[in-house]
Amino acid sequence: MSDVPALAAPGASRREWFGLAVIALPCLLYSMDLTVLNLAVPHLSADLRPSSSQLLWIVDIYGFLLAGSLITMGTLGDRIGRRRLLLIGAVELRQFSQHSPQAPRC
Repeated sequence: MSDVPALAAPGASRREWFGLAVIALPCLLYSMDLTVLNLAVPHLSADLRPSSSQLLWIVDIYGFLLAGSLITMGTLGDRIGRRRLLLIGAVELRQFSQHSPQAPRC
């Protein structure tokens, strides 16, 4: 055996933990959205009476659209800048949230 001490792995800094939180937050929001969608499936089934394949599309299309949006918005962020795209998205989210209570009920 050698007397070489084992090197301890350096701990994560605050910046690295913050980066992990920034990456994990969208994953948490996505999983919450899918949970809400899955909880709404019985009500959707009662109202719409979809076939089994249509119900599968209702649940799966959200992931397909999100994946397509990630690719598209990643490319757009590369072209116009990620900060500008983030600000545009925040303004649009605020506007949609502000106008959603005024939407007509079915």
